[in-house]
Amino acid sequence: MTIDPDYLTKFLVGLLNTPSPTGDTERGIAYVEAALRELGVETRRTVKGALVATLAGKSETEPRAVTAHVDTLGAMVKEIKSNGRLALTQIGGYAWNVIEGEGVTIATEEQGTFRGSVQLVKASSHVFSAEVGEMKRSAATLEVRIDARTSSAAETLALGIVVGDFVYLDPRVEVTNGFIRSRHLDDKAAVACVMTAVKALLGSGEIPAQRTTLFFSNYEEVGHGAAGGFPADLAELLTVDMAAIGEGQASDEYHCSLCVKDSGGPYHQDFSRKLKRLAKESRVDLRPDIYPYYGSDGEALWTAGADVRVALIGPGVDASHGYERTHTEALVDTAKFIGYYLLAQ
Repeated sequence: MTIDPDYLTKFLVGLLNTPSPTGDTERGIAYVEAALRELGVETRRTVKGALVATLAGKSETEPRAVTAHVDTLGAMVKEIKSNGRLALTQIGGYAWNVIEGEGVTIATEEQGTFRGSVQLVKASSHVFSAEVGEMKRSAATLEVRIDARTSSAAETLALGIVVGDFVYLDPRVEVTNGFIRSRHLDDKAAVACVMTAVKALLGSGEIPAQRTTLFFSNYEEVGHGAAGGFPADLAELLTVDMAAIGEGQASDEYHCSLCVKDSGGPYHQDFSRKLKRLAKESRVDLRPDIYPYYGSDGEALWTAGADVRVALIGPGVDASHGYERTHTEALVDTAKFIGYYLLAQ
């Protein structure tokens, strides 16, 4: 198989620029769906909206699945304030300070979209000098300043903005010196790796060792993305999600990592060992690691009661759940390793 890094980068940039916060993922799912159909892969949707495809295998004795999630962090309108600005409720888990100053798009149901930005309620240093630096960033102290003439709740309501409208955080995608910097690399980077591996597999004429389900979930950030929707005879699930980077971690931005334990406990030991052996055979520098404040779609399936083996791999991503960054070397390695896994007995 030949991994196409240009395809990987182009697909990823397009997906990053397609808003898909949890609960409003139709455009992101449709983007992946169109790419699979271009590769000649038939797809279907689950009732909950996840995207599923099946790759025929040489055998069906131990059916497999590979999952990555299309949904991302985001926000919704919690309240239209008396000053016409918007209070937010978070989608997914992130620190409020990482979105201060970020550009946003407010998506209304009937009046299109409006632009705005996340601002501190006392934002001006020339007016609120000490408070700007000392004020805690929270749902109560951050608000969306809408780029429209509004200074009251009535004027904002007249724009067609209502409680429950989705608010998209600007991804700010930039590709430079092999790095990809953007919000929402979790988990769109992994989706791009899966798609690139599938493209390479189909282009090579090879057939997966086992019938394989591709599952692109749409509720991972809130804990139940891959809790259902797999074939009843599934034996093994390879979850592909970002690897967390920081002090005390073995993961970095240039390699594929293997998560052996996270907040839900250890992953399946035999499956993880099999992946370590496969990495040695395929000459992929797989980095085993542990993420103490992390959960995955694989755990969602386990929590739902599935009797399957689960393991987790993914490219290293810096500043997770913030303004993230990875390197194409990690993405290519991850795509390669997914391909090797699909072919391995």
